[in-house]
Amino acid sequence: MLAGEVDKPIVDQTGLAGTFDYTIQWNGRLPGPPPPDAGTPPPPDPQATTFLQAVREQLGLKLVSAKGSVRMLVIDRVEAPTGN
Repeated sequence: MLAGEVDKPIVDQTGLAGTFDYTIQWNGRLPGPPPPDAGTPPPPDPQATTFLQAVREQLGLKLVSAKGSVRMLVIDRVEAPTGN
């Protein structure tokens, strides 16, 4: 997820079909540990454009939190394999 900004699955409900090639720019970092040679990361800039702002301003899309169904796999029992 993106630094706590997007913490749920994203479902495309735009109705747009096809493949799109785009570039989005924002002043944030991707989540996760920095590369081993990166040193200590700088503190976040409170004036920086967030990922959600960049999506809205640059792509014209708005992410809306809503309830819906999600497909998931449920394993209700596990057994050790039997010998042949």
